[in-house]
Amino acid sequence: MDRWTAMKAHYLTPLFQPRSVVVIGASETPDSVGALVFRNLLDARFKGRLFGVNLRHPKVFGETVYTRISAVPKGEVDLAIIATPARTLPALMRECGERGVRMVLVLSRDFVAVDAPNRALLDEAIAIAGRYGVRVLGPNLLGMMRPAAGLIAANYHGKVKPGNLALVAQSSSVATAILDWAEAHDVGFSTVVSLGAAADVNFGEVLDYLSQDSATRGILLYLEDVGEARGFMSALRAAARQKPVVCLKVGREHTGSDRATRTHSERLIGRDDAFDAALRRTGVLRVPTMVHMTIAAQMLAANIRTKGRRLAVISNGYGVGRMAVDRALALGVELPKLSPTTVARLDAELPTVGTHDNPVDILGDAPPARFLAAAEACLADPNIDGVLVILTPQAGTDDLATAERMIELRGRTDKLLMLVWLGDKRIALSRKLLDRAHMAYFLAPEHAVEAFASLAAWSYVQELSLQTPGPLASRSEPDVESARRVIAQSLAAGRSILNTAETLAVLEAFHIPYPPTLLASTPDEAIAAASRVGLPVALKIDADNLLHKSDIDGVLLNLNSLEQVADNTESMLAYARQRLPKDSVKGMVVQKMHGKRHGRELMVGVTRDAVFGPMIAFGSGGLTVDVFEDVAVTLPPLNDMIAANLIRRTKVARALGAFRSHPPVDMDAVKDVLLRVSEMVCELPEMQQLDLNPVVVDEYGAVAVDANMIVAPLPEDFHRYSHMAVHPYPAHLVEHGQLKDSTACVFRPIRSEDADELQRFVREELSDESRFNRFMSTLKQLPPGMLVRFTQLDYAREMAVVATVEVGGQAQMVGVARYTANPDAASAEFAISIADRWQGKGLGTQLMSALFNAARDARLCTIEGDILASNTHMLGLMKKLGFDIRPHPDDATLKWVVKSLS
Repeated sequence: MDRWTAMKAHYLTPLFQPRSVVVIGASETPDSVGALVFRNLLDARFKGRLFGVNLRHPKVFGETVYTRISAVPKGEVDLAIIATPARTLPALMRECGERGVRMVLVLSRDFVAVDAPNRALLDEAIAIAGRYGVRVLGPNLLGMMRPAAGLIAANYHGKVKPGNLALVAQSSSVATAILDWAEAHDVGFSTVVSLGAAADVNFGEVLDYLSQDSATRGILLYLEDVGEARGFMSALRAAARQKPVVCLKVGREHTGSDRATRTHSERLIGRDDAFDAALRRTGVLRVPTMVHMTIAAQMLAANIRTKGRRLAVISNGYGVGRMAVDRALALGVELPKLSPTTVARLDAELPTVGTHDNPVDILGDAPPARFLAAAEACLADPNIDGVLVILTPQAGTDDLATAERMIELRGRTDKLLMLVWLGDKRIALSRKLLDRAHMAYFLAPEHAVEAFASLAAWSYVQELSLQTPGPLASRSEPDVESARRVIAQSLAAGRSILNTAETLAVLEAFHIPYPPTLLASTPDEAIAAASRVGLPVALKIDADNLLHKSDIDGVLLNLNSLEQVADNTESMLAYARQRLPKDSVKGMVVQKMHGKRHGRELMVGVTRDAVFGPMIAFGSGGLTVDVFEDVAVTLPPLNDMIAANLIRRTKVARALGAFRSHPPVDMDAVKDVLLRVSEMVCELPEMQQLDLNPVVVDEYGAVAVDANMIVAPLPEDFHRYSHMAVHPYPAHLVEHGQLKDSTACVFRPIRSEDADELQRFVREELSDESRFNRFMSTLKQLPPGMLVRFTQLDYAREMAVVATVEVGGQAQMVGVARYTANPDAASAEFAISIADRWQGKGLGTQLMSALFNAARDARLCTIEGDILASNTHMLGLMKKLGFDIRPHPDDATLKWVVKSLS
């Protein structure tokens, strides 16, 4: 467990694994919240010590309990559950602190009012808790549950079955509905947490704990809103890389605002688009309903997977097969044609009557052997990732024997085999058999296809979450400083919308192609400009603070003569000065027509989400951009894979290939524009919105025909990349050095693709003693979970710097140093490993220096760590680097080393 997660888990242990609990109520009736919680704990046979405090009548809880907290044994209570009015909370919090309570669960619901007195009471109570080191969950919540431990600390009347799924919900009412549904469908939970107002313990901390909880195999989330994006993304990514996380979120409405003050990108992107994009980058699967959520989570927790979204359907009835096909088409699940080899195999083994392509109809009287032959053939097809077998009980079918064949077949394939046994009474026995064998079987074809779609989507978002693009693409570097100067000049002049010349200068700095363009303020200048760029040309009004030129008829295309240029320049300028403030109209933009006979019009844009920051949009462009609303969005930074997926999720993607007389477009040119825009987002944090519309692309390349950009000053506390929800690969931290023997060495942040090389380094480059000194265990290689944690980093809160040298033409890892920021966000704990044969060459000093630079870049003030007292060589290096070496407060076999980074 990394230190960040370990420390947060340590904080929350009294909540999730309390040894003793006190319930504090203030009611005169047995039906009070406090009395209900107390009875829930008794009925569930809570495995720890249970105390009760009722401030009014001691026997309301059903047993003799205390009437004041001071009577509770000091230092013997981990968790206090408070169900009293808001006005009592500050005093109770103080008493809890004085009695040594470590965690408080506040069920009080009268904080729901947002008036100042209640807010002040809550703030006072949280401040008091902080002074005593007490953590607080709530208020305004259902409660929390650990059913296996009998911890039902909630205002809930139903039964909750133990299981391996955790539920984290922002809404008490929805949590209650999910629990009621789960009870009816025999779904159990390891943990249930209702977050309430989250005045102290937050969403990220709960997820950090659950990601390491051995009782939890999968996590279900119900969300209504998101707070701080970095913490949200960080917690989700950390949890999703450990176990499946499935999310149900409400709020898909598209909020509107004034069209005139918005770019096309901002109008087309809603809050829900941003949330979807964020989940895709964290490896979390989003589902539309509670049923989808639990089915997906159960399958993922059972380690049922698919490697792709290509499905084959086999059924002994045409109608039920079509049910599956229709649902697959609606969900975008691919139903590819079977290979000729597979079709020939089916022709040889199945009756000539029926359909031997996808879907495969094996007829109503199909015996078990026919089901098996069809399933074996489809599973062997290289075009298929999963097979769905649907059985209806008809004359000639043997559902039990067929189930036995399917169970046996499942053990012989690495592809997903899903089953639907339709009916009820006649197939009850075979369903029980499938259940005991833990087969992926469903009661309806639609449910099976929906589950397959969810598994395919999860597989993709897992792959997407591993992508760590850098801020700059591996092409010609942009002139970032020139672009920043242009923006600075506009802001200094009090303008947030860049004019045409400034926008083109920024595009040029980032190597985004645009047609030859000149500015003109009079008809004569327009004629001269048209002569220079060459006919035909387009004319566009150039005016301050004008985003949509077409709204004032400010665009005219395909002018083929200089006379047309002169006449239209004069009339367009006159009309613009009537519609706009006269001083704002600067003149005309004279631009050569792109001349792309097979061109397709696209839109590439950037907008800012209030929570997740910059979003990149791609879709169909031109005048109809707002009509068709064909747009897909993603979070930057991008790489080739992310850009390709962004394109693929739009309808216009189908027009980019060959059709009719149009050849396919240059897809590399489209992706290049997207990657350049990603660079702009990373390196120009002042950019709030960007529209490249249209971007015209054909078989020869892409050009941005029109562009608008809105900028804003940076906040005083701005830190590099802090405007982005996904931290780019920190390429600016790459350093080059030379060891004592003149060997060239590269020091760089680790990437997810370094996993194999890191495993080789630990297994082959470290001796048993070095591995023990680093990991304080006798492991020979890194377990899979640890390897994932060590290479799939969240650069916002952790860093690993690897040292590589060239050996035999390949870069080999010879050292690793890492830190993990502590929850105080000011200090970090570090660790370092140096390959045995590379020690004594000055590598450790340079590697730690690179780690110090990364920590300073993250604004950390102190770096600290544990070192075995017997590791004299490492202690010597620490002394040389200026660390203060102290006795360890908890373990005499360790030394505690601390260094200030100021």
